[in-house]
Amino acid sequence: MQPNILLEARDLVGESILWSGEESALYWVDNGGKRIHRLEVAAGRHDIWPMPDFPTSIGMRKDGGFIVGLCREVCFWRPDGPFETFVVPEPDLPGNRLNEGRVAPDGSFWVSTMQNNLNADGSPKDMDRNSGAYYRIDPSGSITQLTMNEYGITNTMAWTSDNRFLTADTLANEIYSFAYDPSSRTIGDRKTIVDGFERGLPDGSCLDVDDNLWNCRVVGGSSVACFDARGSLRNLVELPVSWPTSCTFGGAGLSTLYVTSARFTMSEKHLAANPLEGSVLAVDVNTRGKPEPKFGY
Repeated sequence: MQPNILLEARDLVGESILWSGEESALYWVDNGGKRIHRLEVAAGRHDIWPMPDFPTSIGMRKDGGFIVGLCREVCFWRPDGPFETFVVPEPDLPGNRLNEGRVAPDGSFWVSTMQNNLNADGSPKDMDRNSGAYYRIDPSGSITQLTMNEYGITNTMAWTSDNRFLTADTLANEIYSFAYDPSSRTIGDRKTIVDGFERGLPDGSCLDVDDNLWNCRVVGGSSVACFDARGSLRNLVELPVSWPTSCTFGGAGLSTLYVTSARFTMSEKHLAANPLEGSVLAVDVNTRGKPEPKFGY
C-alpha cells in the first residue's frame, strides 16, 4: 500500500474530499485557502474556484450541483455560479463556525460545528471552549439539533449498515459510535470506541464495504488508521504528509483511497523541508468503498 502523490495542491486545510462516479473526478475544499478543487484523475484536469468565505464541507445534490458548508451558512452552489444560502444552523452562536459536513444515506445533509479557530486571513485563532454540536438538515430546509453544544473540534461522519453513526472529537482524541434511529432520524447512546490512539489525532474518515472506518490521523499522525466496529486497529497506512485530513474511496471499483492533507500552523522551515504537505494522495488498498449519497429526496 505505497501512497502516490496525486496532486501537490499545497492546501492550507484540504477537507471533505468526495468522489463523483459520473465525472470520474474528485471534489474537495481548501478550508483556510478559501477554494474548492475538482480533479479528473485519469485526464489530470484540475479546476479551482476561489470562495468568498471559508468552505468547510461539500456534498453532491441529486438535481445537480453541490451543497456546501461555509463558515456559518449552508449554501447551494454550481461551479462558476453564485452561492445561494439554504440554511444557517446556528444563527445565535456567532462565535462558532461549521466544520464537518456530509450527505447522509437518507439524502439529508449533516453538519457539525465548533468554536471558530480561524482569523479572517486564515491564520489560527485560539480556542477556549467546547461548543460544537451536530445538526441534521432535511432537504425541506428543516434543521434538527442532534446533540448538545459540548464538542471541541467535530470531525468524521459515517453511517454504518447496522445503523450506527461514527464521529470524532479531534481535541479529545476520541472516536464515538452512536445508535442511529432511521425512523426518528436521531442519534443516542454514545459509546467511545477509540480513545487516546497514539498516532496524531482523529480528523476526517470514510467507510469501506465492511463498515471499517478509515480515519485520517492529523497533527503529526502521518497516517490513515483503519478501525473495525469495536475500535480495534485493522490497518495503518503510512503517509509522506504529517497532517492528513480527509479521505474517500474512488476510482475503478471504488478501490483507491484518496487522502487530503494540510499545511495549517506549519513553519516556513518545516514546509521547506517537507514540501508535500497539503498534497492529495492516492493509495491502493485491499478493499473498496461505498458510493457517496446525494442530497435531496
